[in-house]
Amino acid sequence: MRKIGTVLASAALALGLLFFGSYVGPASSMRKAKAQTVPAQPNIVFILTDDMRKDDLQYMPKTKALLQSAGMNFENAFVSNALCCPSRSTIMRGQYSHNTGVWSNSSTDSSSTTAGGWQVYQQNGNETDNVATRLQGAGYKTGLFGKYLNGYDNTTYRPPGWDRWFGAFTLGGLHYFNYDVNDQGTITHYGTSESNYSTDVISGQADAFIRSSALQGTPFFAYVAPLAPHDPSTPAPRDAHDYDGIQGPRLPSFNEVDVSDKPSWIRQLSKLSSSQISSINKRHENRVESLQAVDDLVEGVVNTLKNPTPDGTIPLDNTYIIFTSDNGFHHGEHRIPKQKWRPYEEDIHMPLLVRGPGVAAGSTTDKLTLNTDYMPTFLDLAGTQIPPYADGRSLRPLLDGSVTTWRSAILLEAAANYSPAYEGIRTISSGLPKRKYIEYAGGVKELYNLDTDPYELANSYNPTTPPTDLVSRLQSLKSCAGNGCFTAENGP
Repeated sequence: MRKIGTVLASAALALGLLFFGSYVGPASSMRKAKAQTVPAQPNIVFILTDDMRKDDLQYMPKTKALLQSAGMNFENAFVSNALCCPSRSTIMRGQYSHNTGVWSNSSTDSSSTTAGGWQVYQQNGNETDNVATRLQGAGYKTGLFGKYLNGYDNTTYRPPGWDRWFGAFTLGGLHYFNYDVNDQGTITHYGTSESNYSTDVISGQADAFIRSSALQGTPFFAYVAPLAPHDPSTPAPRDAHDYDGIQGPRLPSFNEVDVSDKPSWIRQLSKLSSSQISSINKRHENRVESLQAVDDLVEGVVNTLKNPTPDGTIPLDNTYIIFTSDNGFHHGEHRIPKQKWRPYEEDIHMPLLVRGPGVAAGSTTDKLTLNTDYMPTFLDLAGTQIPPYADGRSLRPLLDGSVTTWRSAILLEAAANYSPAYEGIRTISSGLPKRKYIEYAGGVKELYNLDTDPYELANSYNPTTPPTDLVSRLQSLKSCAGNGCFTAENGP
């Protein structure tokens, strides 16, 4: 049984801090690969959890030791649309939702004003040109292991761009036991035995792909997407009692006392009852227990990469490992008992760790990063062209320390779900306040000064003195595309 105090204490690991400047130059120059600082076609392992909050990372000591302490920690990593399928579509294409056209988790989602899911992603042509097809075209062996996109179910279809396909079905929700997978075009069933636990199965398949690719001497891209800690957050049997009785997070916004400044859909929420709080605690317990197998998965990937090939090379020395999540989750903040999608920090602020060639161990950056950046980053590292349709930018200048100027704002956007649809802007810039401004369909607005109010307790929007600079920048961001997003994000 893991000792909670020991794991929590690991959050106090000393980190060497690197304070970088920002990246300058026109958008076109940012899209050019700079092979002189990165080995030719390094391997890339992208590990994507499901519904993991930034503060959940404290419960993953192996991941922190192997990736954070051995690489770079991104303090200000975000997602634009905090919902599974829109976020994963953005990762694949390097585009905001208003450009992928994927706004929700289902093509028939009655809770959303705009359709989404795998079907819409495919119908919009996104499947024929994305990070997988581009890397495959650049000579990479590509493999996906785990969750693909919501709505991908009960089919032998394999999307283009993937040499190795192990796509878990999501029919009727996510299942840690008793589930089906499309394994290279064959539907394979996994039952209820301990060896069928989904995270362990995904881990084993990914390790086998990494091992075989390394032995072949072929550069590879492994997209590893375990289901944890998404509901029902079933832990592996070995971890089922690791955190018995743990209390959920208690941020200052937990069960917020005064929500009179909030929109009507928050004001109508009653203070959390004792039974709701108990449910939050139990859900948190299950979630962090389910993440223990992901912690083991990360360790397995690193250990596999440490195995030398016949010529004596160590694959880990030429591999970037990226660890992040698709969106966050609520545990009672602002009286919201669960779920995500909203523009609050608990939903959009992500863990992001990167280890790899040229990345300083124990380093930290405070630069503003987004899930639009992963596809451009991977293509840049691979030495292949970033397509002009990409809204994001390569993180490589942050990784190698060559950054001189950087973005100061990101777009937040979502279709209607738990509230009216919204568009917003979140800023961060040296010497300027960190702010968040949200416009909801119907006219409701929120404004937060995150320097003095990091937990978004006081909506300071005043219609007589609107934040004209943010209003103007948001107008540019909400319809930006490609290089236009660089201009809008960098801003004045």
